[in-house]
Amino acid sequence: MATSNLTWEEKQELITRNLQETLGTDKLISILKENRDLKIYWGTATTGKPHVAYFVPMSKIADFLRAGCEVTILFADLHAYLDNMKAPWTLLDFRTQYYEAVIKSMLRSIGVPIEKLKFVKGTDYQLSKEYTLDVYKLTSVVTQHDAKKAGAEVVKQVEHPLLSGLLYPGLQALDEEYLKVDAQFGGVDQRKIFTFSEKYLPQLGYEKRIHFMSPMVPGLAGGKMSSSEEDSKIDLLDSAANVKKKLKKAFCEPGNIVDNGLLSFVKHVLFSLFKENEGFTVTRKPENGGDITYNSYEEMEASFAKEQLHPGDFKLAVEGYINRLLDPIRKEFTSPELVALTDKAYPPPAKVNKNAPKQEAPVDDGPHRLDIRVGKIVEVAMHPDADSLYVEKIDLGESEPRTVVSGLAKFVPLEDMQNRNVAVLCNLKPAKMRGVESKGMVLCTSNEDHTIVEPLVIPDGCKPGDRIYVEGNEGTPDEQLNPKKKVWEKLQADLKTNSNGEATWKGCFLLTPSVEKLTSKLSNCSIK
Repeated sequence: MATSNLTWEEKQELITRNLQETLGTDKLISILKENRDLKIYWGTATTGKPHVAYFVPMSKIADFLRAGCEVTILFADLHAYLDNMKAPWTLLDFRTQYYEAVIKSMLRSIGVPIEKLKFVKGTDYQLSKEYTLDVYKLTSVVTQHDAKKAGAEVVKQVEHPLLSGLLYPGLQALDEEYLKVDAQFGGVDQRKIFTFSEKYLPQLGYEKRIHFMSPMVPGLAGGKMSSSEEDSKIDLLDSAANVKKKLKKAFCEPGNIVDNGLLSFVKHVLFSLFKENEGFTVTRKPENGGDITYNSYEEMEASFAKEQLHPGDFKLAVEGYINRLLDPIRKEFTSPELVALTDKAYPPPAKVNKNAPKQEAPVDDGPHRLDIRVGKIVEVAMHPDADSLYVEKIDLGESEPRTVVSGLAKFVPLEDMQNRNVAVLCNLKPAKMRGVESKGMVLCTSNEDHTIVEPLVIPDGCKPGDRIYVEGNEGTPDEQLNPKKKVWEKLQADLKTNSNGEATWKGCFLLTPSVEKLTSKLSNCSIK
């Protein structure tokens, strides 16, 4: 359908379809009736790796372009750092380059002509004199309460928030003015920032913008799809084998059309990208009804709700469509340049050289000094002289398993410890516990009265010996922590789980080599 032949009503339908909410509909209609191209921007903070749910905004951007809109994609590199330093300053440039490469690749994979798009990096204008002055002006009218409330759904919430998190909503509001757009597009989780913008931009003499909000696509395991939760999302560079593995584990209850990430993905991405007369085809055995094609999402959803479409057949069909989207991206990212860029943007933690000469411990007490590794318990038994202790043999990727004594016998059943992956602090000085030498500590959380104790949960895909590090604090750990200087005790005081049960040190996440978070069933608890 040619853009020039569309009526304003048809353009409005394209622009607003599959959105959860639009703020400023009257202004949108007014601009479309003027036959003026609507100027829209979508921003993304360059933090964790983009995943398959990014096809939701990409498919909407395709709709905007079909409706003749001028679209700007903002790589919000400065926002990424200010959001509790989710992206270390030294990695910002590489992550911005990675985002640009991967998003361009995504758009090409769904047939969006990227020459019609404008790409802007936040730091290209957010450090200017004029923008900085407007930031100061905002701080003179915005209350702390409003700033905190606006960022509640987007900015990482920690026990002791940094001032940068309070600035974040104001900067996003100012982006609308400095990008000279009519509208901003984002997820419904951005709603509080959008209403913040509508309230405060006019106080600086700037006009109120239109805001488009897409629904949040549930993750594969239920809840929000997140780049930090391996089981909740499919990475854009995941192999076909990994896609199959993750989809097999995906939550897809028969007849459940409410909390179903796969159905949401098919609705908001696949059906919006299908060409005219192209439907969603499910391949089935003849005894299961044979192949069937759904020409509308509503038809498919009704079939699933009535349990006429089995989750197994549905997952297999989704797998094929997802691989069709990812194949061009995977191919592009096999180039040496993009492989090198990926490694620079998301570097693996430094490996410990066991044969290196012993060095003096760093002067500072950063968490990089802790040698925390993934371990697999290959053998566990009761301590011969203590009914509250387990004696474990833990594979830490070394030549032989280590012996570790843990006080978990009254909290975790013996059979639940066997073959379990745990986080082990490996560079404590070995200590004898009731006659058995322990060469490490299994890191756990406990409730306030110490009646519940839980080992930290290791994300799937980790292997024994993988180094656990604190976000933004990469470095070489001490060979052995000096007990006289209380290094562990000082650092442990800031090891906690947040309100989501995610393991943190001073609000920065504990991460695996694949940049996935360690978690616990217990929230707001100390880690020890």
